[in-house]
Amino acid sequence: MARSLGFIIVLLAVTSICDAVAIFHPISESHRSAALELFSPAAGSFSGLEEAYEALRTFEVLGIEKPDTKDHTCNSVVDTLSSSSSNLKDLYHSLRVNGLLKCKTSKEALTGTVSRLKGGVKEATTLLDYYYSVGGLLLVKDQSSEVDVLLGNADGILRSIKALSQSDGRWRYSSNNPASSTYAAGVALETLSGVISLAASAIDENLIGTLKNDIVKLFDSIEKYDDGAYYFDDKVIDASGHQGPLSATSAVVRGLTTFASTSGTLNVLYTIPEEKILGLARFFLGVGVPGNSKDLVSVPLILSLPATVLSLTSNDKLKVRVNTVLGSIAPPLSVKLMQVFSSGSKDAPVLKEELKFDPKEAIHTMDALPEGVDIGEYVFAFEIVLSDPEDKRKYATGGRTKVPIHVTGVVGVDNAKLTLLEGDSVESEKKLNLPGKNDVALSANHLQKLHLSFLLTTPLGKPFKPHQALFKLRHETGVEHIFVVGNSGKQFKIALDFLGLVEKFFYLSGQYDIELIVGDAAMENSFLQPLGYVELDLPKVPEKATRPPSQAVDPYLRYGPKAEINHIFRVPEKRPPQEVSFAFLGLVFVPFLVFLIGLLRLGVNLKNFPTSTVPATFAILFHGGIAAVLLLYVFFWLKLDLFTTLKALGVIGIFLMFVGHSTLSHIASVSVKVKSA
Repeated sequence: MARSLGFIIVLLAVTSICDAVAIFHPISESHRSAALELFSPAAGSFSGLEEAYEALRTFEVLGIEKPDTKDHTCNSVVDTLSSSSSNLKDLYHSLRVNGLLKCKTSKEALTGTVSRLKGGVKEATTLLDYYYSVGGLLLVKDQSSEVDVLLGNADGILRSIKALSQSDGRWRYSSNNPASSTYAAGVALETLSGVISLAASAIDENLIGTLKNDIVKLFDSIEKYDDGAYYFDDKVIDASGHQGPLSATSAVVRGLTTFASTSGTLNVLYTIPEEKILGLARFFLGVGVPGNSKDLVSVPLILSLPATVLSLTSNDKLKVRVNTVLGSIAPPLSVKLMQVFSSGSKDAPVLKEELKFDPKEAIHTMDALPEGVDIGEYVFAFEIVLSDPEDKRKYATGGRTKVPIHVTGVVGVDNAKLTLLEGDSVESEKKLNLPGKNDVALSANHLQKLHLSFLLTTPLGKPFKPHQALFKLRHETGVEHIFVVGNSGKQFKIALDFLGLVEKFFYLSGQYDIELIVGDAAMENSFLQPLGYVELDLPKVPEKATRPPSQAVDPYLRYGPKAEINHIFRVPEKRPPQEVSFAFLGLVFVPFLVFLIGLLRLGVNLKNFPTSTVPATFAILFHGGIAAVLLLYVFFWLKLDLFTTLKALGVIGIFLMFVGHSTLSHIASVSVKVKSA
């Protein structure tokens, strides 16, 4: 079954790609013969509807006459669609076969099938439940226009499926399984495109945008073979559910193209680099189906290197591994190193050096690099030679494979010296240990020169030019000056004429620290070496001279320890004895007591309090307003500021004027009536 599925994937992918890529015609009689051997029905019928679809679809793609199994297969289709015990997977494959054979199915059977499929969408808990349910509804939509297959809650279904996505673009099969899969990502994209096609209303564009971002993230995990072919590989979840590169890549391509065409977001394809699109096409066009001696399809062999950076110092061995395109073990073969191209070279002598094979690790090795290989960048050209001539019919070696190699090593630093010159005469000369500890102390003025020189050689004694060779002077104030050290062959040298540099140095006299930087990716002993210092005596600063730039302050210093703050608190003033304070408090309450005594002496009573409803209400509000003013004074004493208190007092005052006027008017009118009576 696995071989059959792989054969179908290759045929469908190659057929679709060849419509746009005019390279060659990959479908030949050998493919048709292999398909007849693989998919011939046993005893006149297929073992299941899934196998039946694979066989019928393959025959259709290859233009092979279909075997006479329609009656038996259609009976299985009708029985499956009519049975209430059929699961979602069986319904899905039945509808796929029905789309090819055009079996006679009743409207009632399709209506019942749609009802079960919609129920499957509502109750789905795994990605495959959604896939079979939505896929089945799409098939019914293509086969009959009399049945309603539209989904009312398409946005909700999309979000439920989106919940299974991961941050790297892969998808999970269920929320209970944390393992993600590239193959599942392709299935998810195909399912989402089906939901969009079946949506009864417009889909949220923001949701479509997030799905486009998932596609871009998924392509960040794509892998590449040395021949430029791109492919997706799947994580090993378990032995039974693992999908190889062929299945995973086909699922992603099918899901991507379906989603882009259905959702109206073809521009998502333009966000994927052209190199990766062409690499996927190259993968499908170069892949065969592995099998036994009966298979007539060639399986490409892939040559790869565990390490492409080799050290001359560590005597690293050149190691090469050869596998099939699907990762299985290669047949008996030998690997030969044919040519070694140096950086920028287009021609190289033919070597034909055969690598030794280690059967335990299944790796071809070369103990020592070819003669003349030194530090630098190279391109190694390998060739695979099959041991058994019969294997040439089964496997494709692909000609020569070129692999970029980086060779590193320790660079020799010799004859390093720092010289102080005045005119042509040597004032002082210091030999340097590079790389190593140096402590040079020099004193110079603006009429002298500083000269640095050293030699760089590779392990084979050739001149070596690093990516960086810099000479740096740093003033005690932090102002830095960097100079590029030039070379002539092996020798690197630089001469600083201080007379011509006084303006560049901003006329800053004082101590300058000296550093030498030599670095390269292939140089294992790259260094940033302090050499010592030079005490410079430069002329005085002219009035219109350029001032040195202000030095940047390290932003992390603000988070460092701060200076300790010493604070002396003021000595509190002397307070009166506690008895005096209580006596003053008692005096504060004396006016209140006088007020109460006065009320009693005057014979205050409520005889004149209005008894009618309206006047009584105004009287109560009037006294309540006076109480509110007193309460406001308390709050002012405790927490309120003056402006807030005045605002509140203005509002309460207006209220008191209104209710007070009404109350006093009523009392006055009553008093007049009493007097007149």
